[in-house]
Amino acid sequence: MNPRVIKVKPLENHELELLFSNHETRIFDIKPYLIKGIFSELADETVFNSVKSFNGTVVWSNELDFCPDTLYIDSVKK
Repeated sequence: MNPRVIKVKPLENHELELLFSNHETRIFDIKPYLIKGIFSELADETVFNSVKSFNGTVVWSNELDFCPDTLYIDSVKK
């Protein structure tokens, strides 16, 4: 099992700064997902900036979330 998100900070350019349970800080780029169905709602900066860490992953005010494994595997070390 990959580490889980314990803190998230929205960044400019639709990126997230993620702190994981193994104390790694990584950057996750949301842009590739903005053209995929419901994730297009994250193009709205207000929605995107509503992100919070919850239960090991990230969630938004519109109830979108990502698999915590995707967040870890597809992010890069800061």
